[in-house]
Amino acid sequence: MAMAVGERDEGEPLSEINTTPLIDVMLVLLIMMIVTLPPQRHAVKLDTPLPPPPNQPPPPDDMPDPVRIMIGFDNQISWMGEIVDRNSLDSRMKVEAKRDIQPEIHIEPDRQAQYGVVAHVMAAAQRNGLKKMGVIGGT
Repeated sequence: MAMAVGERDEGEPLSEINTTPLIDVMLVLLIMMIVTLPPQRHAVKLDTPLPPPPNQPPPPDDMPDPVRIMIGFDNQISWMGEIVDRNSLDSRMKVEAKRDIQPEIHIEPDRQAQYGVVAHVMAAAQRNGLKKMGVIGGT
């Protein structure tokens, strides 16, 4: 209820609005809106590596050197510093995938390299069966 403070003549209209019922109605509407919203079901599926089992031996010490694949600003692909085309890239990845111990693949794209070229290199590595791949920040 509104409370009138001060002197007021009998019959004079009350100039204050009682906001308590308005606030009550707004709170009820807010609660109803929150309850009726559908739950958010956005999920991003990632293939994260699993931790090794406790009885697995440590990795061997004779790990091969990582293979550096660089993608230049002009979208040229180079394998360990040697410029290659896409067919040669696939054949080299097949050779590396058949090794007993696969090397890590380090992809180093330039900041101005097109995303499609980087995605092609990553897809080629996956398609050829290479398991260890990482993207190193572009320059």
